[in-house]
Amino acid sequence: MNYPKSIQNLIDYFSHLPSVGPKTAERYVFYLLKAHPEWLQGFAQAIAELKEKTTLCRICLSLAESDPCSICSDKKRSQALVCLVAETRDLLAIEETKQYNGLYFVLGGVINTIEGVKPEQLNIKPLVARIKQKGLKEIILAFNPDLEGETTVLYLAKLFKPSKIKITRLAKGLPMGADLEYADEITLAHALKYRNEV
Repeated sequence: MNYPKSIQNLIDYFSHLPSVGPKTAERYVFYLLKAHPEWLQGFAQAIAELKEKTTLCRICLSLAESDPCSICSDKKRSQALVCLVAETRDLLAIEETKQYNGLYFVLGGVINTIEGVKPEQLNIKPLVARIKQKGLKEIILAFNPDLEGETTVLYLAKLFKPSKIKITRLAKGLPMGADLEYADEITLAHALKYRNEV
């Protein structure tokens, strides 16, 4: 016996989400079938409004409710600092720390030769235009410490070297609560290299 078409259609849609297989999709659909109609209506409306009420900031290219976004339009933030991130989620993670008061630029991903993501497919051209603006003193490269992130950092550092703007990157080291014996060699080496005075 097959599921009714409306159930199967929704299972198929959920199956397209990252890390959601057919069985998980099936569980989601049966959960929704048991949900209160008002909650279900709100859920459907939130999905419908996702594209309608979200835009890209023309300055930093992050997802936002307005253009320009609240960060780019905040005159209290330092205009001399730009932090480059791969995705809007990374921007939000840095904002959560409440330790950064500059501006951002979302690259739209990282260079990934295995998946065929080249610099031309990222927001490099608008970034170059942004870097040419007067008054910029520092570019912070904030990418994941993995092969793709390192490749992107090296590419961008080489690209912006002639601009005479200070290029920095996030420090690397051991996370809070980590055990030295379980740390990989690269993380431990960076923790030693970028150690701070006590």
